[in-house]
Amino acid sequence: MNITIIFFLGLIIALVGVVPPGLLNMTAAKISLKEGHTRGVVFSMGVCAIVLIQTYVAAIFASYLSHHSEIVDILQRVAFVIFVLITIYFLFISKKEPKEVAEPEIRSKKSRFFQGVFMSSINVFPIPYQAYMTITIASFGWLDFHQISIISYVAGAAMGTFVMLYVYMFFFDRIKNKSITSQKSMNYLIGAVTGMISIITLINIIKEM
Repeated sequence: MNITIIFFLGLIIALVGVVPPGLLNMTAAKISLKEGHTRGVVFSMGVCAIVLIQTYVAAIFASYLSHHSEIVDILQRVAFVIFVLITIYFLFISKKEPKEVAEPEIRSKKSRFFQGVFMSSINVFPIPYQAYMTITIASFGWLDFHQISIISYVAGAAMGTFVMLYVYMFFFDRIKNKSITSQKSMNYLIGAVTGMISIITLINIIKEM
C-alpha cells in the first residue's frame, strides 16, 4: 500500500477519535481563546508528541495480535458491541452539553507544551482504539506492518490529532455561543461515524465466520 494513502488513513482515523468533545480538544480551544492562538498550538504539539508514542505502541501491539487470530476474533466482537452501544448513546440518548474544563493559571509556552504532554499521557484511550483500527484496516489489506508503513501511519495519526485540535481552537467561539445546536449536531456526527465503524466491524466478523 502506498505510504501516502497509509498516512491519510492514519490522519482520518485519528480525526474520528478526537471528534468527541473531551478534555484535550476543549482545553486546547480554551487556551487559544484565553491566552492566544500560539499557546493553544504549543499545547496541541505537546498532545501530539504523546500521540506519536501511543499510536506506535498500538501499531506494534496490533502487529502482535495479527499473528494471533483467536484474540483478534474476540476483540472484534467486543469492539462491535462497544461501537454499537456508543452509536446508540450518541444518536438516541446523549443530550448533555460538554462540561466546562477548569483551567489552572499557566503562562509560559513551555509549561503549556508539558501540560499537553501530561494530559495526553493520562488519556490512554488512543492505544486500544488505534490498535483495533490498525488491525481492521490491515485485515482489508490497506496496511502492512513494515516499519515504513507503521511510521507513515503514526505520522498521519499525529497530524490528524493536531488538525482536529486546531479545528476546535478555530471554531471554539461558534461552539461556545451555539452550544445546544453544536452539541446536538456533534452527537449525530459521532453516532454516524461509530455506526459506520460498527458496520465495517460486522462485515469483518461475517467474512471470517
